[in-house]
Amino acid sequence: MTYFDINEAGFSVRCKLFAADKRAADRVIICCHGFGGSKDSHAIARFADRVLSKYKSVAVIAFDWPCHGQDARKALRLDECFRYLDIVTAYAKQRFQPRKLFAYGTSFGGYLLLNYMLQSPGVFEKIALRCPAINIYESLTTVILSEDDRQKLHRGKDVLAGFDRKIKLSPEALQELSDHDIAHSDAFVPYADKLLILHGTKDEIISFDIDKAFSERNGIPFLAFDGADHRFSDPVKMDAAIHEILRFFSF
Repeated sequence: MTYFDINEAGFSVRCKLFAADKRAADRVIICCHGFGGSKDSHAIARFADRVLSKYKSVAVIAFDWPCHGQDARKALRLDECFRYLDIVTAYAKQRFQPRKLFAYGTSFGGYLLLNYMLQSPGVFEKIALRCPAINIYESLTTVILSEDDRQKLHRGKDVLAGFDRKIKLSPEALQELSDHDIAHSDAFVPYADKLLILHGTKDEIISFDIDKAFSERNGIPFLAFDGADHRFSDPVKMDAAIHEILRFFSF
């Protein structure tokens, strides 16, 4: 495991590499953490450990979204999130020249990957999404943010939200999330064979029913995990999810 930064066009993307051979990999998986999380997510580390224990020619790259983890940005903006994905994918291609590039996103990371896919549909061979926050605006405004926070945003003030690290959330950023709502979209039908959604039936953050309806609307394979919460905190259920993801990637 190695930490490194990608410095490009005024951005410094903080990354973490998991690889048996840091110089060569024929397949690369880019991992995208959730809102308020970071590249040091225990879920990402567990995923990488399971991958490398079986596949020595695979590299896993995680990175901090803007305003997350060790990132230095102060304001969350979706265009900068997509720019970070551009930077990391370009780096992975240049460094490893893999024959296949995959992505694995959870929660907010899954939401960003889906939006990114609409802009750049040919970047990833396949994308696996665990509890993707396709209704992130609704989730923030009804579950994560307090009533006091919602009132502050309504008055044009910033608030702090998140888990591992508190993220400064502005009214403008919240509006961007609303403008990029995909919960009722059917724009992913052409890419359904490239996508897999996994969701726990006891998710307390992101609606299981909304994700399931989204997958059905777009013809995306959907795997339900009975009793799993948002973080898949049960290691048995997490390992089962990882197994399904790797099977989907045809590893």
